[in-house]
Amino acid sequence: MTVTIVETRVQARAITGGVDTHADVHVAAALDPIGGLLGVQEFPACLAGYAQLLGWLRGFGTVCLVGIEGTGSYGAGLARHITAAGVRVVQDRRQGKSDPLDAVSAARAAQSGRARGAPKGRDGQVEAIRALMVAKRTARAERVQTINQARALVLTGPDDIRVRFAKHATAALVAELAALRPRPGDVVAPRATVDAWSQAPSLWAPAAENRIQRSMEKNPRSARLTIPAVNEGSSSSASVFSPSR
Repeated sequence: MTVTIVETRVQARAITGGVDTHADVHVAAALDPIGGLLGVQEFPACLAGYAQLLGWLRGFGTVCLVGIEGTGSYGAGLARHITAAGVRVVQDRRQGKSDPLDAVSAARAAQSGRARGAPKGRDGQVEAIRALMVAKRTARAERVQTINQARALVLTGPDDIRVRFAKHATAALVAELAALRPRPGDVVAPRATVDAWSQAPSLWAPAAENRIQRSMEKNPRSARLTIPAVNEGSSSSASVFSPSR
């Protein structure tokens, strides 16, 4: 029995690629039509690196398919680049501990058909709407958190503050708190309460300022949120909120 080995020209050979993606570098692997490993190479995760990676794969033959891990995160840019070049991309969801082995596994999953899902498009109107929805959900969550923090401070604050703001609706509470200003010199609470309120600004105010401002788009005249401070060395005095007019 005679076995004839026919060598396939490089340009005619169908190549399957696999990529393990990371924030700074991507690791690529190339397989021949029968699953033989042709090479593994590391490339920078940038536009120039994407071009180098695709050029390296094409050096083995005609690139027909590429399996990429993390097409929704670190591999999103690479997936767009390869798709734009006319090469089919599938997403591989498996993640291991070895970058070269993960790249080879992604290539084998694509070649065998185990990985067949097309990555979601991360451009155009769909991506624009997704970005807006993410911002909206984040702003909504931060607004609720800020309002809850404000109500907690009001509940445990000096009596006059609690009486003044305890029954306010959300819109009124946010608007009035943002307009408050310190009025020095008034005695408002015993030492224990003053001490507690003196610690609140360092824990709450920096984050609350930004969140309150974003949550008050309908009230552009409102100023930033201010929390009363305590004069050092004083045993029973603190600044009191007073609206600026």
